[in-house]
Amino acid sequence: MKFATLANGHLDGRLVIVSYDQHLACDAHDIAPSLLDALQRWDTVALALQARSDALNTGQAADAFVFDPQQCLAPLPRSPQWLDGSAFLNHMQLMERAFNTPPMPKGDTVPVMYQGASDDFLGPHADVPLPSEADGIDFEGEFGVVVGPVPMAATPAEALAAVRLVVQINDWSLRALGPHEMQTGFGFLQAKPSTAFAPVAVTPDELGAAWHNGRVHMHLKVERNGERFGEPHGREMGFGFGELVAHAARTRRLTAGCIVGSGTVSNAARSAGSACLAERRVIEMIDQGAASTPFMRFGERVRMQALFEDGSAGPFGSIDQQVVPLAAGRGG
Repeated sequence: MKFATLANGHLDGRLVIVSYDQHLACDAHDIAPSLLDALQRWDTVALALQARSDALNTGQAADAFVFDPQQCLAPLPRSPQWLDGSAFLNHMQLMERAFNTPPMPKGDTVPVMYQGASDDFLGPHADVPLPSEADGIDFEGEFGVVVGPVPMAATPAEALAAVRLVVQINDWSLRALGPHEMQTGFGFLQAKPSTAFAPVAVTPDELGAAWHNGRVHMHLKVERNGERFGEPHGREMGFGFGELVAHAARTRRLTAGCIVGSGTVSNAARSAGSACLAERRVIEMIDQGAASTPFMRFGERVRMQALFEDGSAGPFGSIDQQVVPLAAGRGG
């Protein structure tokens, strides 16, 4: 099944089901008013949602309408928790090499993860308002999963079985603010503004063979201002989503609707390009002695879309956003 959320004046938005080809949608509010509600009552509503999806895809949904991703909020405009890993070990190793820092303790056996803000996610085409270009504005292309209830100390297999949906993410970062926050030992706060999501969240079966071993086996095509930036592949995750979710749940239970991210998609082959500016900059530092690619400026755009192996568009739709200055008086 494919789901999206449209604005309706409520914080969690209005749940719609999207057709396989993403051309049509139909309401599902009579089954579950929002995607968060559907996740919280999954065992009760999943069959009805599947029946509605089947009706839409066989031309039997009476209220079908043209699906417009431009009107979408994030599939989950807010969630109980947003937990982001750094599962692509190549990305972490490049950072360590460029800055001559010691390897992360147990970095290849214990996932790295931070807890981000989960109360104000951005839609796929929403502007990204930020206070200052001097903060080092960066994008980060990722994949993620949305889980049902996960018990404390769940095994990776149990955690993977709890995955309800797969999503595509742009985890915006402010690189100039990150070093100080990491040195405090308390983790990111100001360095991580609101995260953005592609318009469509999908059940894992929608990926077919591209969902394998708890990983999204797809390319993530990233463009900056219409120019190629990279197409790294999701198969090189050092930790699958089963391991990431289990790590998050080791000492706490996770409630339905929690989101766990993969971290920046990164490949060892330089030809794949990158999914964030920081990685390209550290590659320049390693290869050329200094970074030359600038961080984002106001007015610039970034576009991200997952692609299947044959180059066809993935099921999530695209993220296409512009960075804009925070309007005067919006700081409250």
